[in-house]
Amino acid sequence: MDKLISFVIPCYRSAQTIGGVVEEIDAAMGKLSQYRYEIVLVNDCSPDDTFETIRVLCRKREDICGVNLARNFGQHAALMAGFRYVHGDIVVCLDDDGQTPAEEVGKLLGRVEEGYDVVYAKYAHKQHSGFRNFGSKINELMTRVMLGKPKELYLSSYFAARRFVVEEMLRYTNPYPYVIGLVLRSTKNIANVEVSHREREVGASGYTIGKLLGLWFNGFTAFSIKPLRIATAVGCLTASAGFLYGIYTVIKKFVNPNVPIGFSAMMAALVFIGGMIMLMLGLIGEYIGRIYISLNNSPQYVIRECINGDAGEEKGKDEA
Repeated sequence: MDKLISFVIPCYRSAQTIGGVVEEIDAAMGKLSQYRYEIVLVNDCSPDDTFETIRVLCRKREDICGVNLARNFGQHAALMAGFRYVHGDIVVCLDDDGQTPAEEVGKLLGRVEEGYDVVYAKYAHKQHSGFRNFGSKINELMTRVMLGKPKELYLSSYFAARRFVVEEMLRYTNPYPYVIGLVLRSTKNIANVEVSHREREVGASGYTIGKLLGLWFNGFTAFSIKPLRIATAVGCLTASAGFLYGIYTVIKKFVNPNVPIGFSAMMAALVFIGGMIMLMLGLIGEYIGRIYISLNNSPQYVIRECINGDAGEEKGKDEA
């Protein structure tokens, strides 16, 4: 039986591009006759006509599933919503703007067939803005330090994963999902394959500095306790420095009684220590707040509408 490939594409402000991405998937999969495929398009409450475009595509084809979220939950939550509707043996995730080349999906699938559980696309030259590239570098550093990502592993939004990895990710039902963290905790059998990266033809990136900061906070607070350990270490170092400075001040006073007590040095120390305490308390509060939200069963996403939700399963049965 031919393997079924499920494409999951989170969509936001992509009314003009998503049709071209679907056409490119059709052309690429037409050359890979050993696979069947389905497409899951998740509209992350886009303010334009993205879901109307998805609706038209779903009316024309039963192998396309359209999922409409009730509000904007973010790219990672949209991916998790799409994972609920896949039926494939391998799941491929890519962007909706055409920058990730669907025509090179065969490279990812080929590496998966070699025995890897997850394969990420690696770009020799990314066609993002300087701001977005800077954000990617910070994200790479965060995942390496906080989540234990191997230094040589390149992570991107274009990847292929075996079904069992996706099933394991779906076990995570709390709010604030972070797909990269879920992948890294599911398997270490991960590889890269080099593909091209295109310039954006329509629109601009939806990632703002606020969204990037939220993504980084989500990554290290949801899947790592290293920030708390770093806070403990910094607290110990600060306390030790304060203790040693106190001893130095006492000894200096005994050696030279005429030395005036430094008001400026004391205020600088107080401001520094006070700032560190507030920083650490804020970090702890972030963890506690996420625990509170999780205990209140805050939804990971809310689906307003789904079109052809079971189409992929029926298609797979018919062609098996």
